[in-house]
Amino acid sequence: MHVAYWIVAALLALFYGFAGGKKLLESQERLRPMMGWVDQIPMPCVRVLGALEILGALGLLLPPLTGIAVVLAVAAAVGLALVQIGGMALHLSRGEAQVIVINVVFLALSAVAAWLATAWL
Repeated sequence: MHVAYWIVAALLALFYGFAGGKKLLESQERLRPMMGWVDQIPMPCVRVLGALEILGALGLLLPPLTGIAVVLAVAAAVGLALVQIGGMALHLSRGEAQVIVINVVFLALSAVAAWLATAWL
């Protein structure tokens, strides 16, 4: 179970670290081509979302690595699943049902990570 967790957690951490870093550091103009929704959401909210994604990625990795507060890995995975649910709601409200496939995949991976992280509890 530990090996499976590390595979899923590493994939999620890479994705959320990259996506969160882009949201946190890049301008609205540079984000617009791949995230058309940034025009509808205030940039401070986009920045907060990016910071939360980075914290979630770190939360998947650091608690199990250090053995300190390992319940935070479960919380991070659940939080990232909630991010995907919010993303699906946003895409559906914009009439972009075809793009929620990626949200569903990362929602499922986050749920699996939450379940696998319980091995440390």
